[in-house]
Amino acid sequence: MDEAKVEQFMGGLIGHMTGAMACFGIWLGDELGLYRALVDGGPQTAEALSAATGTNTRLVEEWGRGQAAAGLLQRDASGVYAITEEAALALANEDAPVFLARGMAVLGSLFCDFDKIAAAYRGNGAMSWGEHDQHLFGGTEWFFRPGYRNFLATEWIPAMAGVADTLTAGGSIADVGCGHGASAVVLAQAYPKARVHGFDFHEPSIQTAAKRAAEAGVADRITVEVASAVGYPGSYDLICFFDCLHDMGDPVGIARYAREHLNAGGSVLLVEPFALDGDANITENPMAALLYHASAAICTPNSLSQEVGLGIGAQAGPGRLQSVFTDAGFSQFEVVASSPVNLVIQARV
Repeated sequence: MDEAKVEQFMGGLIGHMTGAMACFGIWLGDELGLYRALVDGGPQTAEALSAATGTNTRLVEEWGRGQAAAGLLQRDASGVYAITEEAALALANEDAPVFLARGMAVLGSLFCDFDKIAAAYRGNGAMSWGEHDQHLFGGTEWFFRPGYRNFLATEWIPAMAGVADTLTAGGSIADVGCGHGASAVVLAQAYPKARVHGFDFHEPSIQTAAKRAAEAGVADRITVEVASAVGYPGSYDLICFFDCLHDMGDPVGIARYAREHLNAGGSVLLVEPFALDGDANITENPMAALLYHASAAICTPNSLSQEVGLGIGAQAGPGRLQSVFTDAGFSQFEVVASSPVNLVIQARV
């Protein structure tokens, strides 16, 4: 046994454990308003921070030391904590494209669901979305919401041939698997003449989506209803799948259903987690470790719980996704934009 290699491996392992605990601390800091209080009140001691947030001083001090040790906050010799402008974007600014603090709830939900997920591994692999801890639903909304709010109408749709003009003039949009409605709200705000229809098979998410539309003042332009991805009515100029097609049991059948419900000249907007094709994804995609593990606990079990159960996973890559749409009868498939988190694809008949 090479002791140096063991030591190196253990260093990496402890790093993973440290990261997991730091993520828990981030989730807690967001939930308790600690980051926001540091932004609003400026540098302050744990005592002042706990007074501002109605929390226990001793626990805030311990949390703050951990945050400083992780490089998330700054702490000086007198025990005053501060947050940098860069950290505030990711941890306290809900409108920033890099805001990630609330998305940590996704990680927390997996620990809550550990026994259920382990049972799926020991069984047929199936675990439906609705069986997960409630924190998954809100965490998923906030993991993807910053990208939708900052890039959907400004970069992604403009990159699609002909779509922005159609929606600006009016048009109809189906947001299939709309979840809490983060993407539907952005579409309604960006294209006030268009009509947005959100569909999801998870009724609690549809209830939240209706609430989000009302909060944003666009309830008059959005309708949401419970429907499966092969059961929604109507025909549309744009049918969207935001970070959800890979979760579905029969993506080929679902894409075929979408083709049948497109208006002439219409497009599908497919937004999927970023991935490369083949094994290069493992070695060259810095998001792969995160997304494969999420896929193994959330996305693939959900697919296996449905008819067909194709289970393509959250790291399918553009080649595999193209084969889904080719099999569904689409003739044009193009990656029109990408980010470290997402692939943005236009599919046309």
